[in-house]
Amino acid sequence: MALIDSLISATGQWVSSSDPKASFSKPGAWLKKASGYAVVNRIIGMSIPFAPRNGFSVEEIRPGFVKARIRLKGNKNHFGSLYAGAYFLVAEIPGGVLTLFDLGPAYVPILKEMTLQFLQPANTDVTVTFELDAATVESVKAEADQTGRAAFSLQGFLYDDDGNHVATSIAQYRVRKKGFSSG
Repeated sequence: MALIDSLISATGQWVSSSDPKASFSKPGAWLKKASGYAVVNRIIGMSIPFAPRNGFSVEEIRPGFVKARIRLKGNKNHFGSLYAGAYFLVAEIPGGVLTLFDLGPAYVPILKEMTLQFLQPANTDVTVTFELDAATVESVKAEADQTGRAAFSLQGFLYDDDGNHVATSIAQYRVRKKGFSSG
């Protein structure tokens, strides 16, 4: 566990220091961003092999923000749109990613409950975004440091490649502080 914690911490620092808008016009900055995201997705794949097998990937991460994608290919339902389970996959994992990178590896995110409101079928890949403001991060850390755990919620907005809002998720998380002792 110490190795993976060190890897998460180093990757978080690497990714947060990269420019999320870097393009080929600045090859060094683009390479830093792309390699950081590749490591994030590799860590996810090592922790949750189900995710990359089903076309999940993190596309952007910075302090307080994560954007992820699920591919339509391999995830179609019986009428050709995105399967409901794929919506859950893309809506659940980024919350954990965001908390691990914003709070740090000393805090373990646990999903307690999640709801999805389906608005319309998606016939393309789907992306989701989550935001966690700095005040919430500090509040969660303070409570977890004091009590060993803290609860918070995240709302995700899922869009197809045409920009249609296809679903909204609400996830209730709890983080636990590693090694916490009340006495």
